[in-house]
Amino acid sequence: MEQNQSNSGKGAEAVAAGLLLAGRYRLGDTIGRGGMGKVWRAHDEVLHRTVAVKELTAALYVAEADRVVLHARTQKEARAAARITHPGVVTVHDVLDHDNRPWIVMQYVDGPSLADAVKAAETGRIEAREAARIGLHVLGALRAAHAAGVLHRDVKPGNVLLARDARVLLTDFGIAAIEGDSTITRTGELVGSIDYLAPERVRGGQPGPASDLWSLGATLYTAVQGESPFRRSSPISTMQAVVNEEPPPATHAGALAPVITALLRKDPEDRPSAEEAERMFLEAMEGREPKAAHEYVPTRQVSEAELHAANGPAGGSGTVRTPAPVPAPEAVVPAPVVAPARPAGRRRWRTVALVVALAAVVGGGVGLAVLKYRDRGGDSSTGTTTTGTASKSPDKATDKPTKQGDASLPDGWQRVKDPAGFTLFVPEGWRRQMDGKEVDYTPDDGRHYIRISVGKPDFENPYMHQLNLEKALEKRLPKYQRITLHSNTFRDQVNSSLWEFTYVEKKGFPGKRHAIDQMYFSDGGGTEYAVYMSGPETDWATTREQFDTVLRGWQPPPLN
Repeated sequence: MEQNQSNSGKGAEAVAAGLLLAGRYRLGDTIGRGGMGKVWRAHDEVLHRTVAVKELTAALYVAEADRVVLHARTQKEARAAARITHPGVVTVHDVLDHDNRPWIVMQYVDGPSLADAVKAAETGRIEAREAARIGLHVLGALRAAHAAGVLHRDVKPGNVLLARDARVLLTDFGIAAIEGDSTITRTGELVGSIDYLAPERVRGGQPGPASDLWSLGATLYTAVQGESPFRRSSPISTMQAVVNEEPPPATHAGALAPVITALLRKDPEDRPSAEEAERMFLEAMEGREPKAAHEYVPTRQVSEAELHAANGPAGGSGTVRTPAPVPAPEAVVPAPVVAPARPAGRRRWRTVALVVALAAVVGGGVGLAVLKYRDRGGDSSTGTTTTGTASKSPDKATDKPTKQGDASLPDGWQRVKDPAGFTLFVPEGWRRQMDGKEVDYTPDDGRHYIRISVGKPDFENPYMHQLNLEKALEKRLPKYQRITLHSNTFRDQVNSSLWEFTYVEKKGFPGKRHAIDQMYFSDGGGTEYAVYMSGPETDWATTREQFDTVLRGWQPPPLN
């Protein structure tokens, strides 16, 4: 249900404004409305906090049997949301019944929905890199939901909330389906917003995690283009477009365009996995063309005349298959390009042809580095310095997180049990020193260093903490520039965040420096850990690889 700051229809709300629900929730003004009801800003008079209360007004206008179904759906929403622990999912605090209809008490988010943000933008759309950031956060929320066995089934711009502190939250699991539960909806009933429903759902098929990813693709298309890709003049024509038509080119999507195309594949098996999509979003967020996304771009027949126009007489004869048009830099690459072979069990479109103007998108100078690292557990041993065999690079996209105790010690590294209780991998020759209450390891008195910080959380989550730190550093560090700052999942801890940035140091070791910080809550949220590494920009590639190895060996102090 869309949340916004509209105060229209005040007369209709005047009767209910001020109403006290369950002896504690005092209704204020209406902040959102949809087909199923309204969302109110309210005050929790027991905990003295602002909350959002969703009123299911549809219950007033349906038969008794349908009212029972609606109540059951409401209870199911509460159960679904309760099973998801993630900073990007709006928390459900309470469910109650008043005036013969259900009400849901939720976390209040101070900010507009993505739908409202698009409408309010001067250009009528969201900038592509910002849309990629939003997509990354929604994807994180969906991954947490899917891991809990919950499908959202109504991902759309109105259900993506943009908090004024830069958080992105997904709300309204009102039609969510929990695996293992019998479905509430009756045979043939279609729930969700039609132009954001995946094709398999429109056809009456069983939805899955890939269905939510399709809806995310349609949502991001709307964000960057300012209009829904499949909305037509009637529900029937809209459903036909979802099933049979390709979306118009996302001309304002920039590096995000091939990612949107990949997510909007008609067949669920042809869409990228959540892990693949995450890597694509990270690259697009940095303005880099995600190379892997182009493997999903559909192909089209090209005539001999088109080949000759692009390549000249040497271009060959007959017809070939080339990628369908997507926004791309103008370039001509006359060399043959073959799409990577698809992994076993997954069907993908392949381009086996002379790829002309659009081949530059696939290979055109896109950096190979991927900021997102794969989290790994370390050895649970409490022994001191040891050595072992080299392990494979943790940067490989095909690597999977290892369980604690499986990480091997690379050559040139030592396992250190710090006096503070934690254990980590440290390059040989790096020495321990203290910087206030923080523990550093450095080989050269701080030109390169690892820093470990342990403390009690002062913020709702690590993402909020890093945002607060960033505000201070932007003023203090010359030429500060964010590379990335986003919530992630570290060692199965959803309360975690990764931050990478550069700046110019004028004292000590002058020059451009690069830093990265993995922060997370542990011990049920009672302890905050930060593993930080910094070094000169000139040899950052080496430092970045070292950071992954440090994380692999990281072990917090054992619980007493």
